[in-house]
Amino acid sequence: MADAHTAWTRATLPLCLLGILDGEEKSYGYALLGRLADAGLEGVKAATLYPALTRLEEESAVEIEWGAGEGGPGRKYYRITEEGRARLRRDRAAWGDFTRTVASLLGKGDDSGQHTRDTHGAGG
Repeated sequence: MADAHTAWTRATLPLCLLGILDGEEKSYGYALLGRLADAGLEGVKAATLYPALTRLEEESAVEIEWGAGEGGPGRKYYRITEEGRARLRRDRAAWGDFTRTVASLLGKGDDSGQHTRDTHGAGG
């Protein structure tokens, strides 16, 4: 089974990609990998990125544009659509709700590695 960080990255990759693209006019795959790595998601591989971008395109959240490559073949650029921006707004709100819920369930914890137990209403 994949570690938690990998699973969380895969689950949130579309949201992260929309967030990056919302702040840029357009971007291409390799640049998106760089932005993800700069943000701390350096484990994302092209084999994970491109299917996620394809799904976003199929869902009309991004559109593609072909442009001239720098001394090589053409480059596929991705741009967020209005539908993608609406999805980003919805998903940002849902993500905020979700993370608050999970944080409340996890509690504060401590550095000892021992779990604390909240006994409010617990039967013993």
